[in-house]
Amino acid sequence: MATPKSTILFAALLVASSAAVAGPPFQTDDPEPIDFRHYEFYTFASSDGTGVETDTAGPAIEFNWGALPNVHLHVIVPAAAIFPSNNPALAPAGAGPRAFGLGDIELGIKLRFIQESKHRPMVGTFTMFELPTGDASKGLGVGRTWYKVPLWAQKSFGPWTTYGGGGVTVVPAPGYRNFPFAGWLVQRDLGKKVTLGSEVFYHGPEGLATAQTRPATLVDVGGYYKFRDPGFQLLFCYGHTAVGQTENYAYLGLYWTWGKGNDKKPGDTDTPAGMAFNGLPPPGLIR
Repeated sequence: MATPKSTILFAALLVASSAAVAGPPFQTDDPEPIDFRHYEFYTFASSDGTGVETDTAGPAIEFNWGALPNVHLHVIVPAAAIFPSNNPALAPAGAGPRAFGLGDIELGIKLRFIQESKHRPMVGTFTMFELPTGDASKGLGVGRTWYKVPLWAQKSFGPWTTYGGGGVTVVPAPGYRNFPFAGWLVQRDLGKKVTLGSEVFYHGPEGLATAQTRPATLVDVGGYYKFRDPGFQLLFCYGHTAVGQTENYAYLGLYWTWGKGNDKKPGDTDTPAGMAFNGLPPPGLIR
């Protein structure tokens, strides 16, 4: 059985991986790294909660670097907050004081190993490592490193793009359990400035020390808006449970991209790495 303290410790996991376990602003990720010698920067806030507990990230920052062709490196540094419900009916989950501070820092490497062709999707992975930088005694870190190992695929058809896949999250800490996750997303360009998408995202039960004590399948809707500068965009998403434990997910952020050796034609626009064009968070263990 999980203790109240271990329940609080889960907060850092939830808020630490916003784009981690997900291509911002969605929870499903894609296999497309950013261009070689290009960079991405996000500042964002996110929330993920059930009747057991609500966990937020913000302010948080994410940085991605196109270190090699078909490879980009990733880091997220979050401020974490937790809001346990303290509902006796849900004990031992969701018990403890509120807390705020630095969460666990996330590192990742995205690798594309199959290129997209006319009849073949691109395929890749985005392995994550959550470092125990949060104060575990205050519930702002798990106290151990945990991992996410996914496989993603993507295919585009004119203004339409679809991508998804799944994997497993490994959490070697008391009160938690390893669990599967999977998601699939469809999105469409609506003119030059707006792209909208919708995803279905599933995660298994994550342990009695977590807010997600039971499995859930969510439907999320979101997208991004390109400002006058195509390298500066607004990202947004909201989702709710369709099947399983009641859960709410939300993401709001700003995104910048820049770099050398851009091979795009004049008028082409960059899009966030999790948004399927030329290279996600969540909060949450699986986001």
